[in-house]
Amino acid sequence: QVQLVESGGGLVQAGGSLRLSCAASGSIFVINDMGWYRQAPGEQRELVAVISRAGTTNYAASVKGRFTISRDNAKNTVTLQMNSLKPEDTAGYYCRADVRDITTLKSLEVWGQGTLVSVSS
Repeated sequence: QVQLVESGGGLVQAGGSLRLSCAASGSIFVINDMGWYRQAPGEQRELVAVISRAGTTNYAASVKGRFTISRDNAKNTVTLQMNSLKPEDTAGYYCRADVRDITTLKSLEVWGQGTLVSVSS
């Protein structure tokens, strides 16, 4: 099995910064895409940013220029640096990874438990 554990959420004032981290562990052969999604109360979960194993990134229009996603393939981690935070960024943030399991070689979609980001105005 593969697990994702997020950290770094919290409460911040508008204009502030937070850094989210996600670490994968377990029966990992290789991790392909890694990404961050968010879900605000009463809203659907949406893509924030995704990064391929090669480092190609894609961002939601609402965060482009403010958020930066990066990863460390050797450590199986992905990070989301969030700057110039706005109240509308308030949501639960979830890490997601496309993982090939080392024991079965099957591709798995794995989600973390989420971490809460609250931005006050």
